[in-house]
Amino acid sequence: MRLSQTNLILLGLVLGVCIGAMIHSAGSNPEVLAWLSLPGKLFLNLIKCIVAPLVFTMLVVGIGGASDLHSVGRMGLRTMSYFLVVTSLALLVGLAAVNLTHPGVGVNLPAEVDEGVRLISASAKKLTPQQHILNIVPTSIVKAAAENEVLQLVVFSLMFAVAVLKLGAKGKPVIVLCQSIADAMFIFTGFVMKLAPLAVCTAIAETVGRSGFGVLGNLAVLVGTLYGALIAFFLLVLLPIALWIKLPFRRFFSLVREPALLAFTTTSSESALPMALENMERLGVPRRVVSFVLPLGYSFNLDGSTLYLSLAAVFVAQAAGHSLTLGEQLMMVAVLLLSSKGIAAVPRASLVVLAGTLSSFDLPLSGITLILGVDVVMDMARTATNLIGNCFASVVVARWEGVFEERTD
Repeated sequence: MRLSQTNLILLGLVLGVCIGAMIHSAGSNPEVLAWLSLPGKLFLNLIKCIVAPLVFTMLVVGIGGASDLHSVGRMGLRTMSYFLVVTSLALLVGLAAVNLTHPGVGVNLPAEVDEGVRLISASAKKLTPQQHILNIVPTSIVKAAAENEVLQLVVFSLMFAVAVLKLGAKGKPVIVLCQSIADAMFIFTGFVMKLAPLAVCTAIAETVGRSGFGVLGNLAVLVGTLYGALIAFFLLVLLPIALWIKLPFRRFFSLVREPALLAFTTTSSESALPMALENMERLGVPRRVVSFVLPLGYSFNLDGSTLYLSLAAVFVAQAAGHSLTLGEQLMMVAVLLLSSKGIAAVPRASLVVLAGTLSSFDLPLSGITLILGVDVVMDMARTATNLIGNCFASVVVARWEGVFEERTD
């Protein structure tokens, strides 16, 4: 019996954990770990080279082929309104969870801040409000594509697509060309996805082989709180919306399962973007909607990451013995709501935002040193949540626009 791609990825995950455990017990040889990380890095590099042409061509096809500019503006307003409401609720769920379990109480903060945290803190200081705005607009589309600056790619692609739409009949050849490129990129994605099980296996093996399972001991309550809060977010926020829009649950889960698993095991939303785009279109979300909502969501609808930020910030305050009033916590949520937008391309973006927030509230940066030990485990969950949340958002917007047509192929 031939195994499906999802089953192969799950098999790779299990084998990776076993191989990693054996490597860790043998002493975590750095040379072995370096070679072990290679297939995963090659896979992610291949995925990254797909993102820019796919985002650009699908947005041009989707927006450039729209009936009028008014419909594009209406869809954009609805999409951003949904993102704002849902990410705000995610922050509040994280805040409620950390106040319920108090994972930071009794945890001792490191005496010093390590070099990695200093670099993260330096990146946070560079992200002034003015820099946030400047980061939205690319100075060079080639540079934005090379560095996978998704938000900059989306802004340029949207403006270009609107220009094509304004051309009318003259813009049709551009749309046809972009459609052909997008179709070719989906076939290219199919080739790359053959490597996914091997990439997942080696990435998990390298992670377990380097850190083992003991790292979870001291911060098990924090990790458990995050996973519990994410489950609560799905049940309390997304489930009621899903019932309201009459989401086809079984079909949605069958199509989102594989990209979510890929995002979870690789801790990279980019790795799952091509498959998510294709699968949501198979679900019944029109190309013009899914190609608009998913790339935009990668910067403005990071449900898992925003929930994690409010939880982690209060965790550090608890560990430092700093009692935050309800007003201070709500102010922190407001700061996070603004600062978490538009920096998805920054390495370790969540930690950069966290560092900036801790500094704003005079909380010790050494708390990040503590979190770094289990950040990979938490990153898996929040990355998968980001992916699922954006796939779900594409269905919501399609329903809102009245263009969702459930498919069974």
